[in-house]
Amino acid sequence: MAALTAAGVLALAGCANTSGASGADGGSGQTISVNAFSVMEAANEPVFEDFTATTEGEGDGFVTSYGASGDQSRAVVAGAEADVVHYSLETDVTRLVGEGLVAKDWKDNATSGIATSSVVVFVVRKGNPEDIQTWDDLVEPGVEVITPNPGSSGSARWNILAAWAHIAGNGGTEEDAQAFITSLLGNIIALPGSGREATTAFTDGSGDVLLSYENEAILAKQNGADLDYVLPPDTLLIENPAAVTTDAGEDARSFLEFMTSLEAQADYAQSGFRPVVDGVDVAEVAGANDPADPFPAPEQLFTIDADFNGWSEAADKFFGDGEEGNPLGIITALQQETGKAGEE
Repeated sequence: MAALTAAGVLALAGCANTSGASGADGGSGQTISVNAFSVMEAANEPVFEDFTATTEGEGDGFVTSYGASGDQSRAVVAGAEADVVHYSLETDVTRLVGEGLVAKDWKDNATSGIATSSVVVFVVRKGNPEDIQTWDDLVEPGVEVITPNPGSSGSARWNILAAWAHIAGNGGTEEDAQAFITSLLGNIIALPGSGREATTAFTDGSGDVLLSYENEAILAKQNGADLDYVLPPDTLLIENPAAVTTDAGEDARSFLEFMTSLEAQADYAQSGFRPVVDGVDVAEVAGANDPADPFPAPEQLFTIDADFNGWSEAADKFFGDGEEGNPLGIITALQQETGKAGEE
């Protein structure tokens, strides 16, 4: 969990502490510990570089840890070092709030705590040989689907709720949505531990369709993967939160603020993330279906707040683990019933 990555460690020379107060003239040469979900690894590199070019970040360095969102959050609770946390799901931050590791007012900023955003897409083989266009195509007999495991991966939860919204958000009942998810689970051939692991499994040759973030599909294409992706007519907006821990210094707090600046959001856009603030100069994005128009609006866009009453309700309703007297979540129960619980 605490392994250093060559891509994620910048300007470490002379940085002895992991947090601390900023000097009067800007960055104080601190090492900022970033604990994040797996798909942020490549996307963070230019953001780190641009931050260290600012007055606030001059002389600072970064030490990073990446992995499945839920696993990362639980690791911080267990003692893993973190100044800035950046996860797939709000619940992975609120877990830290409950432990006193992140302040209760972490969402009190211009983006309500959201640092990056994306949408759920279908990653398919080059040329889309199975002609996958809509959610209904995923439950056709013989279609092999890969998605991360909801037990460990935040991206998996977005994926499954996008499938649920396809039914429940278009006039279907909860029973209809459960039947659809059951059919989808029946076509799932692998449940890797994280979004990045799921992408690796697909690019290594498994499956016909990968449920994924749009940004992950774009990054895979930028890295030379021979695949395409489809933005379905209806999908779910993915919003990834970030926060500082209670012991973080001013340099880490400055970096958190920088993450939603126009400059940083332009960096994230080049890695396939949709900006969370207005006025970002996106320019062309390599790997997008249309590099000149990389983030088209879907015909129907569901959100976790408007369509699921927020993660505070959706997390237990759909993904409760049934422990300590808590009810078993709908998706968790369906996974168990279909034998598609994966490895947590």
